Amino acid sequence: MVRPWMVWGMLVVATGAGAAKREPVEGYWLGTTGNEKERIEVGFEIRRDADGKAVMKITQPNMGYYGVDTGETTIRGDRVQNATFMLDLRAKGDALEGTFPGPRAQARLRRVDALPQPPALPDVPTGPAPRWQTRLSGQAYASPAVADGVAYLGTTGGVFNAVKTADGAIAWTFAAGGPIYGTAAIDGDAVYFVSDTGFLYKLARANGEQRWRYDLGDRATPRTLPHPSAGDWDWQAPRPLVADGVVYVGAGDGGFHAVDAASGTRKWRFAAHGRIRTGAALDGRRVVFGSADHVVYALDRADGREAWRFDSKAEIDGAPLVHDGHVFVGNRGPGLYSLAAATGKEEWRLFFWGSWVESTPLIDDGVLYIGSSDLGHVSAIDPANGHVRWRGNAWGWTFGTPLLTADRVYAGAAGGAPYFIRHDAGFVSFDRKSGKLLTRWPIADGGGHQWGIAGSPVRSGDLAIVATIAGSMLAFPLED
Repeated sequence: MVRPWMVWGMLVVATGAGAAKREPVEGYWLGTTGNEKERIEVGFEIRRDADGKAVMKITQPNMGYYGVDTGETTIRGDRVQNATFMLDLRAKGDALEGTFPGPRAQARLRRVDALPQPPALPDVPTGPAPRWQTRLSGQAYASPAVADGVAYLGTTGGVFNAVKTADGAIAWTFAAGGPIYGTAAIDGDAVYFVSDTGFLYKLARANGEQRWRYDLGDRATPRTLPHPSAGDWDWQAPRPLVADGVVYVGAGDGGFHAVDAASGTRKWRFAAHGRIRTGAALDGRRVVFGSADHVVYALDRADGREAWRFDSKAEIDGAPLVHDGHVFVGNRGPGLYSLAAATGKEEWRLFFWGSWVESTPLIDDGVLYIGSSDLGHVSAIDPANGHVRWRGNAWGWTFGTPLLTADRVYAGAAGGAPYFIRHDAGFVSFDRKSGKLLTRWPIADGGGHQWGIAGSPVRSGDLAIVATIAGSMLAFPLED
């Protein structure tokens, strides 16, 4: 996934003649960067090659970068600059100081003889084995939706499944006739989901009987699934939102629909300017959602009129969270935002160091918990100001929303290869207070580009129900 502020594997450019004389910025440097919200360890190797070209490689352990080429770099005496990484540093003796990434982050480094090397996977307990596993058709990118001892999940094989969480037995199935990428919504005796057939479906929870289907009008919307050489991954679909007898749902053509839940007829449609692959959230009389056009929209629930919009500067693929007068939403660029729910005005922003933020956050007991993407961490954040309390390394892509228990935070992680950062799949748990990794159940490489868990773990009694990209549903016992 190509990040807006990062390009790797590029040829460096000539910035001066010869490399016979060592310049003040050349060498190994290690220190910290960041601001009052968070500081991280970072290191650089800066040098000229035999042809006099400037070379800079970054080591940033929190992102899994170890000697990654930063691309086009300029060295001018005691100053080194890299526009792609938003870096501008000057050497002052054995100190290297300046801004990275961007003017808000102050970097301070010292000369060292060597930089950190990639660590081995942590030696922690695996935790309890799955109580059961049920194999389904196709791949599963969505999260299970659970109610009354049944987990509902669709797959790319075009089948929507109802699975009993007690033993993994399949209660019923429904053939949608096209891939299902989105998480279902449960409301009363009905379950709702969208399919790449271009329809929103309403089924009876008891037996899977179709009650109605609504035409979203986006059957021609193409997808690019995760691939080693593709940068614009498009593997999600919106989760319907049901409230007060209305279903709110986006579509791949940019349409956002309000549908009567009883009859399946349209109440109104709003046109965004990019695909909508994420769910929505309610804020009183408004409904809030994001789009690939970079914009967070707030619409009047009665008629779909726009109340406000906010340009997040990057594609939005995670559903927003509305909490206590604030909208929290991530994107594929600047990171995680807090917006004023009444106006859409930015309150604070937290950078995720180049990682996309695909995860939908949750807030409990005054702490915001969220996954990420390339960062591979689960984060605990102060929702009042965006200050990081802890980040726990899951060792893989953490696209989903964490699951909380009294003392632990559970998360699914996806692995992938080939990729410029190592990602290993697993089901992990952290100490809720400190972020210490407590358990990690590894999920083996399935042979494709991605494997592991793309969605969120969901609780059913004493079990965490998860779905694997390979197309299985598993039930892990929770330890608290």
